[in-house]
Amino acid sequence: MSVILIRSLILYPLVIFAVRLMGKRQLGELQPSELVITILVSNIATLPLEDVNIPVIVGITPILSLVSFEVIVSWLNLHFPKLRKLISGSPKIIVRGGKIERDILRELRFSADDLLMALRSKDIFDLSDVQFAIVETTGSVSVMKKQTEDTPTRSDMKIAADCTDPPVMIISDGKFVPQALETLRTGRASVEALLKANGLTVNEVFIMTADCDGNCFVADKNGKAPKHLTLGGNNCDKS
Repeated sequence: MSVILIRSLILYPLVIFAVRLMGKRQLGELQPSELVITILVSNIATLPLEDVNIPVIVGITPILSLVSFEVIVSWLNLHFPKLRKLISGSPKIIVRGGKIERDILRELRFSADDLLMALRSKDIFDLSDVQFAIVETTGSVSVMKKQTEDTPTRSDMKIAADCTDPPVMIISDGKFVPQALETLRTGRASVEALLKANGLTVNEVFIMTADCDGNCFVADKNGKAPKHLTLGGNNCDKS
């Protein structure tokens, strides 16, 4: 049992390192080549855990080799579009001008149910609302609604609005988040003073967020109603 535990502690960070090395997209929707590498890495990592007679190096070597191969293939795909198309394929248009491309659906082996399910995942329940839809190389479906059915934006309605970044979390479970304080260009003393003025300490705060205008949301650990406060001195870049 101790041997398996030690091997797990060796292989676990190795697999995490391998996935991180292959890029953040590996954590989301995968290209075909990326999916294959990910499956192979996970399967190879289990071999030394299932059989203690297999040396750990037998699992480490092919994992590093596969990751290196994937990095090389990714570099080649970046510089050679024809190779990228050969390996990953190309996007396919399944709805054009509001008309369903049945030939493309048959080519992709997309049934009517598959199409409707993909549209529902985009909060579209009526085919007549769709102007354009395309199946990406990852298998996901991107959809553009007809302009007459699309949700109007503030610019459409000529309503002025500032473009600002979303709030950031500056306290998480009673602890400061240094990167957020740097983003907001504020200090711990200012936050602590604001909390103290409202009968709270940092340790009592479960979540505290703030935006560039100093608007704060504070939820304490006691389950009381959240507080909406204003933090002065915020001047983060809004450009």
